[in-house]
Amino acid sequence: MYDFKSYDLIIDARSPREFDEDHIPGAVNLPVVDNAEFAEVGTLHRSNPLAAYQLGARYSLQNISRHIETHVSKYGGKSRILVYCFRGGKRSKVWQDVLETIGYRVERVKGGWKAYRRWVNEQLTVVPARFNYIILSGPTGCGKTRLLTALQENGAQVLDLEGLATHRGSIIGAVPGKPQPTQKLFDSMLLERLESFDAARPVWVESESKKIGQVQLPDALLQTMRSGMTIAVDAPMAQRVQLLREDYAHFEEDPESLIERLRFLRPLVGGDEFEQWESLASQKKVPELFERLMRHHYDPTYRRSILRNYPDIDASPKIMLEGLSMTALQPVAQELIARMEQPAAQT
Repeated sequence: MYDFKSYDLIIDARSPREFDEDHIPGAVNLPVVDNAEFAEVGTLHRSNPLAAYQLGARYSLQNISRHIETHVSKYGGKSRILVYCFRGGKRSKVWQDVLETIGYRVERVKGGWKAYRRWVNEQLTVVPARFNYIILSGPTGCGKTRLLTALQENGAQVLDLEGLATHRGSIIGAVPGKPQPTQKLFDSMLLERLESFDAARPVWVESESKKIGQVQLPDALLQTMRSGMTIAVDAPMAQRVQLLREDYAHFEEDPESLIERLRFLRPLVGGDEFEQWESLASQKKVPELFERLMRHHYDPTYRRSILRNYPDIDASPKIMLEGLSMTALQPVAQELIARMEQPAAQT
């Protein structure tokens, strides 16, 4: 596959719908035909291929002309440009021909996005195993994600899977106003992030299940993570409740929506427990509701899961985070990096 970072411009010639589903990281969508035009040409092709090609050509030249004016004209004549479409066929060839006529150095991805997608799938079976992982484990609200952020700010290599997935990992973890990426786009972003790491240094990551919302982690990543070093993270309950109030403020404003998200858990926790949740929500006692959720559902559920995936977790180093603000976590991150990474660097 191509060294994507060596190009000044990567053009995705496909329709916006195809681009949104997945694309090469860093690519710019300069479609030869937009969604409606793509559908129109495809429909016409079934009955009159020649007319369809003529219509597609008119749309293509109009759109490419506009893209050159608004985007391509910013790039100098020595710029390296890579272009691709679905299979490396007509749409990318039109772009290549026009750009080469102008005088740009242009390459076209052989096999198009389909070939790129196959390559991503292949790489995700081998690339995750190149790294040694340090896994932060701990119950809901203990500050693992914030600690990852502090580690990254202090120079550690961090794989923020929940950030890539745009999801906090639990049944209530959807981020308001931010849809999750498709599985294909998540895979592309994950591979790009992994390939940015130095295999001589550890990668810090939070313990995760197979699924984060609607996206799944590759088996090779999960398997390698589960053989990595674990650090058990915890925080006082009052701090955990405060973190949930900050990170899930939308539920504090609308606790009934939280109950709706949790409703399918009723058979698991029992009617009496679920009624306690409903009562606290109706009284808008959200801090009490968060604490009860953690004590009676999330903590025991997480404990079972972590023992299943990391059976030696109780022998791991333990950290109690007394404060979960980013200011409080900075010295913790610095100490962890010094303790975990310096010996490896000296070796």
